[in-house]
Amino acid sequence: MTPYAELQVTTNFSFLRGASHAEELARVALALGIRAIGVTDRNSVAGVVRAHLAARETGLRVIVGCRLDLTDAPSVLVWPEDRRGWAELCRLLTVGKRRAPKGECHLVFDDVAGHLDRCQIALVPPETALDDADRQTTAAALARAKGRWGPRLSLVASHLYRGDDARRLHRLADLAARTGVPLLATNDVHMHSPDRRALADVLTCIRAHRTVHTAGYLLAANAERHLKPPDEMARLFRRHPDALARAAAVADACTFSLDELTYEYPEEVTGEGESAQETLERLTWEGARDRYGAGVPESIRTLLRHELDLIGRLGYAPYFLTVEDVVREARSRGILCQGRGSAANSAVCYVLGITAVDPARADLLFERFVSDARNEPPDIDVDFEHERREEVIQYIYAKYGRERAGLTATVIRYRARGAIREVGKAMGLTDDVVARLSGSIWGWGTEAIDETRAAEQGLDPQDPTLARVLDLARDLIGFPRHLSQHVGGFVITRGRLDELCPVLNAAMADRTTIEWDKDDIDALGILKVDVLALGMLTCVRKAFDLLAGHHGIDLTLASVPAEDRAVYDMLCRADSLGVFQVESRAQMTMLPRLKPRNFYDLVIQVAIVRPGPIQGDMVHPYLRRREGRERVSFPSDALAGVLGKTLGVPLFQEQAMRIAIVAAGFTPADADRLRRAMATFRKSGIIHAFRDKLVEGMARNGYDRGFAERCFRQIEGFGTYGFPESHAASFALLVYVSSWIKCHHPDVFAAALLNSQPMGFYAPAQIVRDAVEHGVVVHPPDVNASDWDCTLEAPDAGTGFHPVRLGLRQVKGLPEDAGRRIAAGRPPGGYRDPQDLRRRAGLTARDLRTLAEADAFRSMGLDRRQALWAVTALADDDLPLFAGHDRAPEPVAPLPGMALGEHVVEDYARLRLSLKAHPMALLRDAVAAAGEGAPERSPFPPTPARHPRHMPTGLLPGGTPAWAPQGRPV
Repeated sequence: MTPYAELQVTTNFSFLRGASHAEELARVALALGIRAIGVTDRNSVAGVVRAHLAARETGLRVIVGCRLDLTDAPSVLVWPEDRRGWAELCRLLTVGKRRAPKGECHLVFDDVAGHLDRCQIALVPPETALDDADRQTTAAALARAKGRWGPRLSLVASHLYRGDDARRLHRLADLAARTGVPLLATNDVHMHSPDRRALADVLTCIRAHRTVHTAGYLLAANAERHLKPPDEMARLFRRHPDALARAAAVADACTFSLDELTYEYPEEVTGEGESAQETLERLTWEGARDRYGAGVPESIRTLLRHELDLIGRLGYAPYFLTVEDVVREARSRGILCQGRGSAANSAVCYVLGITAVDPARADLLFERFVSDARNEPPDIDVDFEHERREEVIQYIYAKYGRERAGLTATVIRYRARGAIREVGKAMGLTDDVVARLSGSIWGWGTEAIDETRAAEQGLDPQDPTLARVLDLARDLIGFPRHLSQHVGGFVITRGRLDELCPVLNAAMADRTTIEWDKDDIDALGILKVDVLALGMLTCVRKAFDLLAGHHGIDLTLASVPAEDRAVYDMLCRADSLGVFQVESRAQMTMLPRLKPRNFYDLVIQVAIVRPGPIQGDMVHPYLRRREGRERVSFPSDALAGVLGKTLGVPLFQEQAMRIAIVAAGFTPADADRLRRAMATFRKSGIIHAFRDKLVEGMARNGYDRGFAERCFRQIEGFGTYGFPESHAASFALLVYVSSWIKCHHPDVFAAALLNSQPMGFYAPAQIVRDAVEHGVVVHPPDVNASDWDCTLEAPDAGTGFHPVRLGLRQVKGLPEDAGRRIAAGRPPGGYRDPQDLRRRAGLTARDLRTLAEADAFRSMGLDRRQALWAVTALADDDLPLFAGHDRAPEPVAPLPGMALGEHVVEDYARLRLSLKAHPMALLRDAVAAAGEGAPERSPFPPTPARHPRHMPTGLLPGGTPAWAPQGRPV
């Protein structure tokens, strides 16, 4: 067999160009006997990690590279020879992407010439017949490139199968001979098999916003851009065997592998004259004294020594210091934060202030966070106030620079609904048919539409066009669509990040990201710090500020009085509107059944009302055992240690992993793969691959097969959505803190919750109603009493609570800057009239009308209608001629009063709530008077009968590709 390396392979990470996954390309290349493939996606290395991992699994050699499309010269293929060459390519891509909008890369020849000293380069000629003008242009480009890269330069030659290949290759060979640049043979691969030609055409149509019937010459002329065996490539280039030899030589010259990329922690977080471990130990013991006082309990000292010893052995001290630095900066700015997830297992994280969950209180194990058995860095996720997280993000950028810090990417992939929608449009289906097909898919499913479901929509699944659409949509599911930014995962490096991976602009202003996502950096062992946002932290911080200002109580997340009986009594009554995580109807239904009486009960409460435990049939067995209606039993003593805290029912992902190890004989590595499968189930759906291994392993160890099957079904449920125990513990703390505030200070809780909107399940009207039911007096917004935020007024002698004054933020349509100017410009005696308000606060006529419609002038003696009359007279003051002049007061007009019902309607229009009356209070008497014997009648008109629709395909007489069926589904 002729040795051959295919160096121009486009994967589906050349978004909407490549028609195959890297894994498919690697498997086929290995089967065909190709010695190596070079991944050259367009202006991107986003897919090289996938190709690298596929090569690692198959044994095929993958050469990572890139195709650069230049604006002033022909495109070039680039393959780094070594680690330095990779850094050059990444920095070059960063230059092109940072100067362009998201998703684009703007490079010129001089940019390329200024980099790439350690790379192999190949110029890509135009896909034309190479007439005299094209040959002159290509020759000039070759001469210019030859002067820069010399022997590292090649000229790409490919068969295009357009009938003139012999002549075209002869002309390329002539150019190569005249310029001294060797030919390099490729097949310009876009798919692993010719069967993907139809999908490649559909991707082209999606990219060009055309249909297959109108795309014309944009579509591929044939299906030949697939991997070919070496002997076939030798036959095609039999007159130019040197081109095949050049491909092999370039492959041999490029020895770089992504395995050479090593991550180095940043150094700024280390104390002067100290190692990272010494700095961490010093900060840890200082933090322990802050948490526990001078007498740190011996049990805590033992725990801290154990964790510090393990951290030191594994070299993770810089990671902890990096996170601690970010958290310390947030605290210095008064930003509340809380570590979630596995960090709750760590006493070190607790004393450093990264998390407020005391591991001794939650009874969690550090080895679930950091372990000798798992050769991977720990993962600390930190939530910050959602209104102020951007400050933390910009601090990281400022401290480390954008060349050393960037958000990770998220790969947006086609799911079933998006696939059927875009394929249907590309195939020419009408909008109503596409909407019917996509509308039949529930949620974010990844299962393709089958013939049965299509028939249920009144369509003919046997129609050739519709059948083709369903097949192509099935192939497209899982393909990457584009890159987006991760919600908060930061990569921070000691050296230049843009020499590790290209950095590009995000769609959001002042955000930059890298091209790799979480899975990519995990595979390469690169650190990620998650800087996340949580609305409840904003609410809690505002509540703490109100408690300090009005009650003189200074609290932190860790200092809220623990295990308060009144708090648990409140939760057992399901009195949890607005409380973090337990405010949904499902959680409210569960609270009186589970009856939480301590912190660990809250951990279970958070975790149990999830799709995973519900689908895994874990909820009812746990409740029956908790209520004493079912005996608590364990299949073995070994599993008793795993399931003891949850009464023999697995509720957490960690328990599923321990069952696999203890009962099924999984190795720690096997269990970690199971964990990853559970974590990525919705994306990859591979958890079923562990079924036989787990069931057979448990049966082999003497467990009943039925029990083993139930265990797997429960583990499978975690794949849909299940909580790790440590994650549930982090959230349980916020459940307790928000419950404590609501229980003892409902006035503070309501004001803080309203000031943190939008968040949670409930609208302001429901929050206000709940506060009133708890004895809190609530006053409406008023220009002479309200700030922008809701505030607390002097305490009410009757209730003991502070009345809540609704803020101007509740007025729909009022700009925030206008609301803050009203509060800042208010004189000691208040505004006299609307004209005084307008002059002092600089309001527009529209602002005044908005306030009048919100009935916010009551303190001036004006109700809604009178205020509207008064501010209408000021409308002309926006004109330059009248600016800065007071007008004479308008004469008082006798205006009719507004009925209560009118006020309520207007309140809901502007405030989304009413303190005057509930809408049903105005109708209750009329409804009661109507009697109970009248037949029920729908207030809605009858729905017209639905007529069957035909699905026109819009086929054109010419320009349709050969594979497109000529059908008309019904």
